[in-house]
Amino acid sequence: MVEILGFTNDLSEALQKRDQDLLNALSLVQATKEELQEMRSDGWEELISKVMKICNKHDIDVPDLDAPFVQGKKPRRHAITSSVSNLHHYKHDCLFSVLDLQLHELNARFDEENTELLQCVSCLNPSSSFEAFDVKKLLRMVELYPNDFVDVPEVVVRHQLQNYVRNVRSDPKFAKLKGLSDLCAKLVETKRCNTFDIVYKLLKLALVLPVATASVERVFSAMKFVKSQLCNKMGDQWLNDRLVTFIERDVLGTIDNDVILAHFQIMVDDFHCKLLDYNVNSSISMRNFLSWFYL
Repeated sequence: MVEILGFTNDLSEALQKRDQDLLNALSLVQATKEELQEMRSDGWEELISKVMKICNKHDIDVPDLDAPFVQGKKPRRHAITSSVSNLHHYKHDCLFSVLDLQLHELNARFDEENTELLQCVSCLNPSSSFEAFDVKKLLRMVELYPNDFVDVPEVVVRHQLQNYVRNVRSDPKFAKLKGLSDLCAKLVETKRCNTFDIVYKLLKLALVLPVATASVERVFSAMKFVKSQLCNKMGDQWLNDRLVTFIERDVLGTIDNDVILAHFQIMVDDFHCKLLDYNVNSSISMRNFLSWFYL
């Protein structure tokens, strides 16, 4: 498990980042598949030799790999002896089954269409003076989102893409951008989001991809902790507020406690002022007053 999870750990960490580097993620997917396939083809001898060394070091009995595999945890005289050897069981039933499961999951999640989409998105990367920019792949990305580009002729998209890349490459403000989020912010800052509206929409679609995967899974995982049996009757707004504070712990950790205390002090002062207004105007019902205050 250490060997297999070691191959997939970098990919797992990259896919769970908030700001995903799609080029890096794509290369890690391919590299992880190759590592797992290589281990399946030629990794058994190296793995079993490591197991032997660990067993000898810690005085663990090593089973005879040519002997029949004994199923179950019962005493040996009551156990069921299978027709396969220990070698076949540990190599094919254990190691190969886990590797095949990993490869199947990677191929299912990163099929040909998903991989093509990620390759198209990677062409928007602004690093190295937009070195990865490719008009053909971005035109293909437009085809993958037909509902977002209704009645937009291909020739219009192509001309805007060509004008866009020529414009941003000649502008020093776009020279040191690190990712898609920086590029999107710079387009808004320079008002070019209006000029290159098609490119800006492509960028927004690309930025939505991480939100639709890892961030959503992170929220559902957080709900298991926040909405427990003791808190199963909390309102939707209260649940949303608690989820935000639980999920965005890194952001909230940068806020000083004095700022929070000052905010609540202002709320108390507002409450006192509204309470005085209520005493003056007694025609306001208590229900309306409380609604007024909490709003």
